[in-house]
Amino acid sequence: MASLRTADSRLRSYFKENYIPQVCEALLCGLLITCPEDPLKYLQKMIITIMESGLESLLWDMCIDPSMKPKIRRLSETYMEQLFGLDDQLMTPELMIKACTFYTGHLVKTHFCIWRDIAIPLINEENILAEKMEKAIEYDNFRLQKYVFRLWHSYAAGQKKLLTEALLRIRKMCHHYKLIITLTKWRDKARYEYKKREDELMLKHELQLRKWRSKVKVAAKEEPIPPEHSLSKASLLGGIPECDISLLPERAVSQIFYYLTLRELVICGQVCHSWMLMTQASSLWNSIDFSKVKNIITDKYIVSTLQRWRLNVLRLNFRGCLLRSKTLRSVSLCRNLQELNVSDCPTLTDESMRYISEGCAGVLYLNLSNTTITNRTMRLLPRYFPNLQNLSLAYCRKFTDKGLRYLNLGNGCHKLIYLDLSGCTQISVQGFRNIANSCTGIMHLTINDMPTLTDNCVKALAEKCTRITSIVFIGAPHISDCAFKALSTCNLRKIRFEGNKRITDACFKYIHKNYPNINHIYMVDCKRITDGSLMSLSPLKQLTVLNLANCIRIGDVGLKQFLDGPVSTRIRELNLSNCIHLSDASIVKLSERCSNLNYLSLRNCEYLTDLGIEHIVYIFSLVSVDLSGTNISNEGLMSLSRHKKLKELSLSECYKITDVGIQVPRLTLLGKVFFSVPPPAQLLSPKRDETKVFFPIYILFDCLPFLFCNFPTFGPSLCTCHILRFKRNSLVFTKYPQSMQLVSHQGLLTTKDTPLNRGLQRKHLLWQMSKTVYFGVTRKY
Repeated sequence: MASLRTADSRLRSYFKENYIPQVCEALLCGLLITCPEDPLKYLQKMIITIMESGLESLLWDMCIDPSMKPKIRRLSETYMEQLFGLDDQLMTPELMIKACTFYTGHLVKTHFCIWRDIAIPLINEENILAEKMEKAIEYDNFRLQKYVFRLWHSYAAGQKKLLTEALLRIRKMCHHYKLIITLTKWRDKARYEYKKREDELMLKHELQLRKWRSKVKVAAKEEPIPPEHSLSKASLLGGIPECDISLLPERAVSQIFYYLTLRELVICGQVCHSWMLMTQASSLWNSIDFSKVKNIITDKYIVSTLQRWRLNVLRLNFRGCLLRSKTLRSVSLCRNLQELNVSDCPTLTDESMRYISEGCAGVLYLNLSNTTITNRTMRLLPRYFPNLQNLSLAYCRKFTDKGLRYLNLGNGCHKLIYLDLSGCTQISVQGFRNIANSCTGIMHLTINDMPTLTDNCVKALAEKCTRITSIVFIGAPHISDCAFKALSTCNLRKIRFEGNKRITDACFKYIHKNYPNINHIYMVDCKRITDGSLMSLSPLKQLTVLNLANCIRIGDVGLKQFLDGPVSTRIRELNLSNCIHLSDASIVKLSERCSNLNYLSLRNCEYLTDLGIEHIVYIFSLVSVDLSGTNISNEGLMSLSRHKKLKELSLSECYKITDVGIQVPRLTLLGKVFFSVPPPAQLLSPKRDETKVFFPIYILFDCLPFLFCNFPTFGPSLCTCHILRFKRNSLVFTKYPQSMQLVSHQGLLTTKDTPLNRGLQRKHLLWQMSKTVYFGVTRKY
């Protein structure tokens, strides 16, 4: 029970008479203070003690050991009376009187002191006020001084800063004027030396020219010189001025040596001491290409080269090199390597790649195409190449889908931008899903020669790779229009397909709807594309390159609809080769709408005639035209000769062009003209014993055998090539029959891959590339 205040009076009297509160108090205090191990035995013992002592002598601390009793004075007789509510008042009247007396006295004292302070005025109040005023004035002056000092300090700091800046500007101006004076003097001296050197060279050239003219006059009066004598060293090199390359600026020397191969660079370093110093420039060894010397270079030289230039090498090319594993391990010495090409290396193994990856953590470009790497190498890529951006795994068929899943380990290959998986036919849909999970930042994707590539593979890849801007699917016959629908989440800029028969006009509708910023479209040899596709592409405002070669169902109607849109003003390159239904009406429309067209190919468009070709002249921005296999004749060629910006013209298999058309004066000013030489009956007239045709031409590899070997009545045994005149350049023959005779020349000639090559190299002939070459073909009966 908590309290007996509201209990019956008889019950309360019973408790007081039997001392029940006092007994409970004593027992509880004993338990709380003593804390016995067995409380029941302890209570039994204490109750017996209380019964023996009697209830009249009972105290609250009777059950507590004397050593544990608290040393405090007792405030009241008992505390249990209050607990059980048996006494009505805890405090005694005496204590109340004392407390009230103390409180009243303290209150009177407090009020009296306050009254005294208020009622009795201070005698020295004025002095106190004066002291307080002085302190206030002093404090106010101090604050004012502090505020003024802060303003002065900030002003002084600003002025000091302005003075410092002005002094720096004055110093810079003085230094600038000193540099101007120095550079002016250097420029004047350089101009003087340049002019002096130029005058000396001009004088030498004039003397050599006079000497050469005198020789030519003498040679003209004498009999023709045989070819073997015409290639003498005196006739070819007698007028060549000597040039010391060490006198050129260092930047120019580096640029010259940059175009040399590794073998040529080593040979140049063996010429003399000055050339050796020039070839030791660190910039020349930033990029080392061992692929061009793979058949002659040794592993020992490769290791020594990499050890010497390990700090300078940034790019290495081992394409097709047959190297030992120890040699490949030396690549790890190049700590600053950024580009590594080990494609077509049959000796490259996973162990070699482990050594390379541990030492070259900064590689950005890695080409492993056509190698025997497995999943072990795929595991190394995300671990050791965290910054890898370009990766080529083309034709690597020994890794699996599990290897592609490794690309997500560790930091992953999330910085990968370009990925080439051409020919990897072992990759399934799950493999492409692994690529999507690992390489979400891919922008350029190339998958060629992949007959197993399906729409599901593209869907799995496009789910997470939303940054793709360029796709190349050549040799993927199972890709259909659904792939373009799956790629709708990407912002494609370049599309390239070739040899696909499942793509229809529907894909171009997806292109128009989802890819408004596309600028390159290559859809070569897609047989199901019709005029409707061109109509869908007409609204594209960013399209600059369109290649629809071998799309034989495209005709004039589709091209007209295509050019009626805004795309006609942006198009720069248009290839409609083998679109056999195009006619002159298409050329007329091109001349009206395509004001910025630079490259045009209408190869094998059989319905094009001279009437349509005349309108090509009105496409003023045109630079290159391919009219091979068309019905162009001499009149059309004369019309094209009026074009002022045309630089390249291809007229292969144009059998209506004769020697009359080739003799057009304007045609000789073109940069490149490609001919597939027509039959000799049209090239040469049988009524004349000798016919010469002159025109500027670049001879292709497939043209030369056709010219010298495929004519039964005009074979190599009856052919003689005259090099009649050079215009600032020289002619380079790459292949020609052994029986071809060089009967005259007025410049320098170099041959390659021919029996005469070694003899010409022994005579130290100079090889000069040509832009315009005049030559003639002579037939003798």
